[in-house]
Amino acid sequence: MNYQSTILIVDDEQIHRDTLEILLSNQGYKFVFAENGQDALSLASKHTPDIILLDVMMPDIDGFEVCLTLRADPLLAEIPIIMLTSLDSMTLRQKGLEVGADEFLLKPFDHAELRARVHTITKLNRYRRLTSEKNKFEHVVEHASDGYLTLDQKGDILYANPRARLYLDLPRDPDEPILDTFVVHTAKCYRCEPKEIWNTWLEKQDTPQYLVVRPETSTSKAFWLQISVTKISSGKEENLICLTDVTENIISERLKWTLNSQISHKFRTPFLPLVYWLKVLTAKHKEISELERDEHIQNAYKSAVHLQNEIEEIIQYMNIHTKAKTTDILCSISDILSIINTLDLEEKKIDVQVCHENYTQPEKCYVTLTYQAIELILRELFDNAKKFHPNGNPKLKIEMTLNDGLIHLKITDDGLHLSPKQLSKIWTSYYQGEKCFTGEVIGMGLGLSMIASLIWEVSGTCRAYNRTDTQGLVIELIFPLSA
Repeated sequence: MNYQSTILIVDDEQIHRDTLEILLSNQGYKFVFAENGQDALSLASKHTPDIILLDVMMPDIDGFEVCLTLRADPLLAEIPIIMLTSLDSMTLRQKGLEVGADEFLLKPFDHAELRARVHTITKLNRYRRLTSEKNKFEHVVEHASDGYLTLDQKGDILYANPRARLYLDLPRDPDEPILDTFVVHTAKCYRCEPKEIWNTWLEKQDTPQYLVVRPETSTSKAFWLQISVTKISSGKEENLICLTDVTENIISERLKWTLNSQISHKFRTPFLPLVYWLKVLTAKHKEISELERDEHIQNAYKSAVHLQNEIEEIIQYMNIHTKAKTTDILCSISDILSIINTLDLEEKKIDVQVCHENYTQPEKCYVTLTYQAIELILRELFDNAKKFHPNGNPKLKIEMTLNDGLIHLKITDDGLHLSPKQLSKIWTSYYQGEKCFTGEVIGMGLGLSMIASLIWEVSGTCRAYNRTDTQGLVIELIFPLSA
């Protein structure tokens, strides 16, 4: 839609207002009329016109005072003003310039001159406004806390603001050429997971957001960016990329997931007997013997201590995003085997077969994840296998091997196959699986995306694919051993 310039015509004579409208009609202008100085100031503030045609001689407030007042208003000061007068006086012209008028036109008007001047001034004013808005926009983008880039259809970087250059380690000098495409350059700094999405990310764009992570090191924590893509048309097809630091969001969501998961598993066992023994003591304290009362108190105390220990363990879970620096907190291969056995006992309806190599001193061979993180990951995978199994009694095969400083943890179940779309999005944040046979909406997203975030942060890899021999899913987690 074409922009329509607004002209404010100020004159106390109706015939003069009508004459100006007729002379400038059919030029694509929008007209606003004022018959005195006070109305002129009010309408100028309301409409912010592109030009004001202002009569000099008016009752109460004349054109000079109107012009002076407009120039004193920061929001209206730059509006072009053409003063109209029937007196060809050098004194009037000088006074008009002093109060800020841009032009003078004598009545009666030369039709061609009037149209030419109004056309030129409105065009220049429109250009000035666009330039001003462009400068404001560029200032905001240049100082934004998010990174912004524009890419062509091939994925080459056409523009990157300072924050994007910081996030992606791009040359600080905007005139220095960027040779790699956006994806290639991003992959040098971050892990672009899951790879299935990134392989066709500009072709489909059906994913609302992408996540990349710069894995943690011995000197810095993991750093997460959310990447959003918007197609723009400016004569040629381009893509606008926004990079947002979501590290705190990832940590916050992980803490919620951890807390919710552990409350359901760890609080139930000690809490129920604690309530029971306290209820018995309250209801029957006068009926039971002293020996029975002491026994109930001891049972309640044991449950309370158990509950306290579980709470303290959950507090440790809430810090799993921090990479442990000591081997007494990191998880050993021996610990992994112990965790599997423990979870198997807790989930009695899950049949687990464990296959692993004979490791030399497994209790001294540590991985780059904490004990709590490994337990949480395995618990989530076990729970998912049970939820997605047709009868809730899955058989799991867990294979653990070492290769070139990496541990390969492979979990195979006998449940359901997932669709190609589900498999491509299984590690995506907040992705929900479709309704299953129970009629429930199974939450695949948060748990599995949090697992992926833990693995990716230590430079690991997550894979998910259907079994080829029968129904069921295979999950592979590959992550490094601790140096």
